Amino acid sequence: MVQKKQMFASPAEEKLILNKEDELVRFLLANKAIRGVAVQGARLVNQMRANHELGLLETLVLGQACIAAALLSVNLKGGDRIGFTIECSGPIKGLVAEATADGRVRGYLKQVPIPLSAPLDSFDLSPLFGAGFLEVSRYLIDAKRPFTGTIMLQYGNIAQDIANYYLTSEQIPTAMAVSVQFDQQGRVVGAGGLFLQAMPNADEHLMVELEKCMGTMPALGKYFAADSTAVELLTGHFGAFTPQILANDKIEFACPCTEGQIKEMLLGLPAAEFADMRDNGPFPLEVRCHFCNSCYRFEQQELQNLRPEK
Repeated sequence: MVQKKQMFASPAEEKLILNKEDELVRFLLANKAIRGVAVQGARLVNQMRANHELGLLETLVLGQACIAAALLSVNLKGGDRIGFTIECSGPIKGLVAEATADGRVRGYLKQVPIPLSAPLDSFDLSPLFGAGFLEVSRYLIDAKRPFTGTIMLQYGNIAQDIANYYLTSEQIPTAMAVSVQFDQQGRVVGAGGLFLQAMPNADEHLMVELEKCMGTMPALGKYFAADSTAVELLTGHFGAFTPQILANDKIEFACPCTEGQIKEMLLGLPAAEFADMRDNGPFPLEVRCHFCNSCYRFEQQELQNLRPEK
C-alpha cells in the first residue's frame, strides 16, 4: 500500500493547518432533478503533495485533478473506479488521476517540475495545458474492458473541460468547480470541489440557474480553509434548491500498490532484460509507483530468488 510521507514539519503544524477530516458529501437538489457531490480535500492534496514531493505549481495542477477525480466517483459502486487522463502540448505535458467508489484517490503528473519560461501572473493554467485531449474511463468491476470517451481540450481548465466532456460525449448537462488554496508560506490550507449533474427529468433552465449560483460561490479552497463544511455550503449557498443530503463519506490519497505487484511486474519483463538487471544492478534496485511515488527496493539476492540463473 501507499507509503505515506509526513505532510508537515511537525504534528503540531499539521494539526494547525488541517484541523478537520476530509469528506465527500453526496446530495440531490431541486426535488431530485440534480445529483451532485461536494468534496473537502485539504488532507488529500497535502498527502499527495508530500508523497510526490511537489512544488506550489505542481501541487495546484495535480491537486485540482485529484479533487476532480474524487468528484467523478459520485456514480460509482462497489469495486468500480473512474479516472481521467490529459495529454497536452503545453509545459504540463499531461496528468492522470483516478478515484474508487470507496473514496481512494491517486494521481501523478507526467512532467515534474513543470517548466516555466516566466513567472505566473495568475492562477489561469490554460497556457500551461495548450492543445490536447481529455480521456475519461470507467472501470466497472463486472465489465471486461473500461468504458472510455475522449474529447479535445477546449478550456485548459480541468473542471470546465470535464463538464464539457459530459455535455458533448454523454449529453448530460454538468457543472464543476475545483479549487486549491495556499497560505503565504505556500502551504495548502484548503481544497475542495463541487459537481452538479442534471437528471433526465431536470428542466433545461435549471442548470443555467445553478451555474449562475455557482458563479457567485466563493472559491472553495478559500471557503474550506475558513473551517466551513460541505454541508454548510449546500444548506447556505444552495438552500433555495432544497438540498437533500444522501451520504457523507471519507476520502483519502491512497494507492493499492504492493511489493507483490511490483514483483509480478518485474517477472513480466523479457528474460534478457530481467537477467541484466538481476546480474548487473545497480543495487538495491528501486522501483517507484507512478501514482503514489512509493519506492520498493530489492537487493540482488531477492531478484535472484525471483528468477534464478539457469
